[in-house]
Amino acid sequence: MSARTTKMKGQAKEVKGNAKTAAGRATGNDRLKASGRADVSEGKAQSALGGVGLKVKKITKNIVGKR
Repeated sequence: MSARTTKMKGQAKEVKGNAKTAAGRATGNDRLKASGRADVSEGKAQSALGGVGLKVKKITKNIVGKR
C-alpha cells in the first residue's frame, strides 16, 4: 500500500470513528462511543504513518535527484 493510500485510509477511519462516536452519544450507547474513539485514534495513527511515508519519499527523491 502506498503512503498516500495509507494516509487517506487513516483519514477515512477518523471520519468513520467520529460518526460512530456521535451516534453513540446520541443514543446513549457507551460501547459505540468507545468503538468510535478507538477508530479515531487508529485513524490518526495510520494517517500519521502515511504522512511520514510521504515525507521520506520526498526526501529520498531530493537526495537521489541531486546526484
